[in-house]
Amino acid sequence: MDTGGARERARQHAHEQAARLAAEGVDAVALTWVDNAGITRVKGIPASRLPHVARHGVGMSPIFDVYTSDDAVAPSPHLGGPDGDLRLLPDLRRLTVLAAQPGWAWAPVDRYDQRGAVHPACQRGFARRMADRAAAEGIAVTMGFETEWLAAEPGPDDPVVPAGHGPAYGMTRVVHHSGYLREVFTALAAEHVEVLQIHPEYTPGQFEVSTAPADPVAAADDLVLVRETVRAVTVRHGLRASFAPVVVAGQVGNGCHLHVGLRATADGTDLLRDGTGRYGMTPTGEAFLAGVVDALPALLAVGAPSPVSGARLIPSHWAGAFQCWGLENREAALRFVAGPPDEPGSANAEVKCFDAAANPYLVTGAVIAAGLAGVAAGLTLPEPVAGDPVHHPGAVRLPGTLTEAADRLAAHPVLAEALGEVLLGAVLAVRRAEAAQFEGHSPEKIAAAVRWRY
Repeated sequence: MDTGGARERARQHAHEQAARLAAEGVDAVALTWVDNAGITRVKGIPASRLPHVARHGVGMSPIFDVYTSDDAVAPSPHLGGPDGDLRLLPDLRRLTVLAAQPGWAWAPVDRYDQRGAVHPACQRGFARRMADRAAAEGIAVTMGFETEWLAAEPGPDDPVVPAGHGPAYGMTRVVHHSGYLREVFTALAAEHVEVLQIHPEYTPGQFEVSTAPADPVAAADDLVLVRETVRAVTVRHGLRASFAPVVVAGQVGNGCHLHVGLRATADGTDLLRDGTGRYGMTPTGEAFLAGVVDALPALLAVGAPSPVSGARLIPSHWAGAFQCWGLENREAALRFVAGPPDEPGSANAEVKCFDAAANPYLVTGAVIAAGLAGVAAGLTLPEPVAGDPVHHPGAVRLPGTLTEAADRLAAHPVLAEALGEVLLGAVLAVRRAEAAQFEGHSPEKIAAAVRWRY
């Protein structure tokens, strides 16, 4: 927590920001964090109170770290009781006037205890620590997310009526919803989020928006802002949005793919393009990706954490159900994108097995930790897989249950060390509680239970 002169400067900056918000007609600020079930939680404050909150924070209970997606509590060894209090301090560098929620602004928060120490289960702090760790190793990591969602008509949950029909990826859907998609574009632009592309996806009513890469914490912040902006625009158009991994059992679900770029901090070398290895990788770039591939079974408990996530990871559905990588292979859990030769910075790796039930700060931090472990160990990638891995003898499926993925995370020494005892314990408590809650339930029942939670 900032102290002394730094805190005073923050207070003055907050006064300036509060005046700016007043001039722009903003009355309230949503302060958000994302819990370990992937739910964005919020404390709202009057905009006029921003200077006070920037200095002193706003209180919250640590119990939210062990909330499940249905708001039950899954006590861990360190968290879960009625005791304790935290302070939420907004990051005013990300203070944003919300284009689709008139009169509101937004800022993500960092979480501290009452004495100013960083809360050990603060996921945003974890992402920052891992990014700093990479920088200390001479690696600048950039990340960007693809956000998929399903827009549905209001009404009864069963059946879910998608907003519009038409061919997958077809212009028909854009024509039917051109005003809606245009407002998503304009709202994100007004919030200074750079959109790379937007398009209809496979399932009726499904869309995807991709945003520009940024540093890992900023990328996770962007994802939170994108989701809530899309949700707000959707409501304004008389629809409702679901980011759940599976909205309707048996249909293609919503992914939330992570793109990773790597550069050397010393000289700007593109570690995935400027080398002499496979597809232009440098040894450091290959080792980083090899660390990610090696850790994928454990990473699944971070990036595909819902009881319904397994129902999305179906082979031959471009979901990344196998622990493998390949050049431009959309069936591999890690797709290497070499990029056009005349577009600097376009080389990246896409992790395809993640979905929007994930906490994006946990995702960015855990992927960095796994990649750095690969670099430290000098790992090399296995042979790339071409075509559908289901036809490759020996292809390894990623964990099919949340329990198995949680067990792999618990046993992974690198990720356990990176997360720390308190945060790891909270994550595992939530995973195991949700797995137990839905054990033996049908995919249809699980999908219905989480459909509108994300």
